Amino acid sequence: MQRRTFIAGLAATMAIPLSARAQTPNRVYRLGHLANSAESEAFTRQVTLTELARLGFIEGRNLIFDSRVGEPDALPGLMRELLAAQPDAVVAIGPALSPAGASTRTVPVVAFGSDPIGLGLAASYAQPGGNVTGVVILSSELDTKRLTILREAVPDRRRFAMLVPRQGSTKRDDVALQKMAAGLGVELLVFDVGTPSDYPAAFAAMQAQGAEALVIGANPQLQRDGKQLAGLALEAKLPTVCEWADMARDGCLIGYGPNRTELRKRMADQIAKIFRGATPRDIPIEQPTVFEFALNLKIAKSLDLTVPSTLLTRAEEVIE
Repeated sequence: MQRRTFIAGLAATMAIPLSARAQTPNRVYRLGHLANSAESEAFTRQVTLTELARLGFIEGRNLIFDSRVGEPDALPGLMRELLAAQPDAVVAIGPALSPAGASTRTVPVVAFGSDPIGLGLAASYAQPGGNVTGVVILSSELDTKRLTILREAVPDRRRFAMLVPRQGSTKRDDVALQKMAAGLGVELLVFDVGTPSDYPAAFAAMQAQGAEALVIGANPQLQRDGKQLAGLALEAKLPTVCEWADMARDGCLIGYGPNRTELRKRMADQIAKIFRGATPRDIPIEQPTVFEFALNLKIAKSLDLTVPSTLLTRAEEVIE
């Protein structure tokens, strides 16, 4: 009789979806979210919360989503507001990771974009060892790749500009990019911007210094303002490469970067593990494995460019 009872209980357990196992019944989980753009929050809602619902954590039922959006100097105060509500975890997008990591060493933080190791918030990708995990987008490494692709698109040009956020680049990143540029036989001019009001002056400076093409650096602020930047680049007759494939639809000549949707889904899996009792120190930080490449031939035509066939055949999306 006891054996039959055990088997019946086991069968019932096996019938429960894996996503529901190890969750505390009737518990409501609180997920904080810190970002510097409303677009980042919208994408989290669209992708990460949808995936979390599939994993058993549904907003309005057993999940509270508590979001704050602000410019970089406002993020530390917004993080304190999130912590006051005692979240079970906090998502930190891009530049939000630094203030999030500085504000707590106990509340789990799931990062998107910024490298926790470089910020001293994790020991390694495989074993973070602290309260921070997440996914990284390898910004500096991929910016060198974008420079290479743009060089292929305009092989006759020698003076390239790069636009970076004033607080978003490091000397190490600049050295790697300059080394790559030298290897490609081009000169790289770096222009930094603090707020959107700085954009027109930056483009005027590019033109004054004879820039012939532009890499728009990987950064949430520059992604947020992608349409505006692409418009300014078109006015300045500068072919551009941007950090996400979908930015080619917004007016960049080339968009190249990780599959953002897949990375945001991976974050949902990490968050679900934390809700079920895992600790960030044991949840590996993930790197992108799938990349997307888009070309905007309408922009090429506006710039009187002929895109090499080698690039056209490699692009997953060609906008005509």
